[in-house]
Amino acid sequence: MGRTANSGALTESVFYILLRLHSPAHGYALMKDIAQMTNNRVRLGAGSLYGALDTLQKKGWIRALDERPQDRKIEYIITDTGKQFFEKELLRLEELLHNAEKIKQNTV
Repeated sequence: MGRTANSGALTESVFYILLRLHSPAHGYALMKDIAQMTNNRVRLGAGSLYGALDTLQKKGWIRALDERPQDRKIEYIITDTGKQFFEKELLRLEELLHNAEKIKQNTV
């Protein structure tokens, strides 16, 4: 899932999880907000989402705000390390779009 420590692209799901976690959110809010952002094109099931959250925590890209919340809804937030990988991915995507636009303009 996602990218290795040094190369590769983030999956679309991981990209949206990291994007949304620039502000705190719990699992259900992540599922709902990502579906809304993508007009229901990206829909995360609970198993996929919580597997991704677990992996991202192990990588140190996100962290839980409170391990034992009173209402059982654990909120997550992106870490500085996660922000670095996210920003690197944004640069990769911007380059991809820039190159596509150059080619498209030359072929029209």
